[in-house]
Amino acid sequence: MGRKVAYLPAAERLWPEIVPKGDDRTHFQRDRDIVLYTSAFKRLSGITQVVSAHTGHVFHNRLTHSLQVAQVGRSLAEKLHIRQPNLAGLAGLDPHAIETGCLAHDLGHPPFGHVAEAVLNTVVGNSAEGFEGNAQSFRIVAELAFRSPEFNGLNLTRGTLQTLLKYPWTFAKRPKEGPKKINKWGAYSSERRAFKHATGSATGFMVKRSVGADLMDWADDLTYAIHDVEDFYRAGLIPLHQLALLKASGRTDAQRVRFLEYVWSHKDKISDLKGISQAELDDILGDILFSHFTIRDAYTGTRDQRKGLRFFTSRMVNRYINGLKLVEEGDGRVGTKLDSTFKREISILKQLTWCYVIEAPSLALQQHAHKEVIRYLFDVFLEESRAKPSPMLPAYYRERLQEISGQEPRREHGIRRMVADLVAGMTEAQAIGIYQRLKGIIIGSPFDEILI
Repeated sequence: MGRKVAYLPAAERLWPEIVPKGDDRTHFQRDRDIVLYTSAFKRLSGITQVVSAHTGHVFHNRLTHSLQVAQVGRSLAEKLHIRQPNLAGLAGLDPHAIETGCLAHDLGHPPFGHVAEAVLNTVVGNSAEGFEGNAQSFRIVAELAFRSPEFNGLNLTRGTLQTLLKYPWTFAKRPKEGPKKINKWGAYSSERRAFKHATGSATGFMVKRSVGADLMDWADDLTYAIHDVEDFYRAGLIPLHQLALLKASGRTDAQRVRFLEYVWSHKDKISDLKGISQAELDDILGDILFSHFTIRDAYTGTRDQRKGLRFFTSRMVNRYINGLKLVEEGDGRVGTKLDSTFKREISILKQLTWCYVIEAPSLALQQHAHKEVIRYLFDVFLEESRAKPSPMLPAYYRERLQEISGQEPRREHGIRRMVADLVAGMTEAQAIGIYQRLKGIIIGSPFDEILI
């Protein structure tokens, strides 16, 4: 072991709190329960993962996804404490802090997912620091959610906040070049105090994200890669039974050829697949499906198919949860290392959803409509917010509007951020319903209040 470095106290909160007598939970267990009971967390049941459950199939939504990510993240942390107790202890790795960061990682996801995120980023504009789902999640726990009259936000511990910061820099300090994504950031300047508390950085930039954030990110990646494929095989959209046909059987299916050609044409845009050969790509797909997928027909829901699919997803999660380990770095800090083969396999699993679902014409039509809904709602509420507190705004947002002050463009930036909070805080049913009422598609009732 090299020299030890001093970590910031992980259990410290920005605002001191007195723990009620009889509360025997740890600080991180309290964090978990705080997040579980927020309205922002409950809202995720009304946010899709890829395709809405209202289509008639039982698809994952953002709530069920977050619960699964939390379970995997906590299990991964517990596994590391068993297998690498010294490094896990040195890093201050707490399973409940990882679980809470995983529960909270998608709180800022707007209605309709990434297409809405892109629209909001455009309409808010760079001068007002745009919109980013990860930064919005941090904003919710640091500022927008409430649990005490003494402070805004949830006042989570430093360890939990660090786990949430997948991109540990503010909008202003986001990398301008290099391998990191410059269109991603973890916090807006409005939450710089909470960001400084979490990272210890007053500059708005943390050189390296925490071990907890690495665990959260890997749990997120493997969970949605596996369970999206499961969902869309059930729905008849991803033909796993055809993709799994062996070359040696002489039954190589056209679907397998089509998918491999799709991935090959996109490989240069996928960092984990750069430099891969066509033979390696074919072998990796074989390793994923031939070894674990035993169903040879389209899904109809038979007993054997349900058993086989559960076996497949269980084995895959167990395979990839072992793909991350702790390592001691040159400065004495603890870092993480991911198995490169597993990273490639996860990337290919993600491409199944992209190839057969996300880039399908039917979803493209729906996403076009979703963009229109988000853009229209933002424009209407922005116009209603500029002159005076409009009765069209929910009560909380009328209160916020009265608090926004300053000369232009500062006031305009504040209004745009507030309207983004309003639109991003809706469920998908709320967004569609309000859009229809504003457009006159449905009239609604004067007693139907907008409560966001």
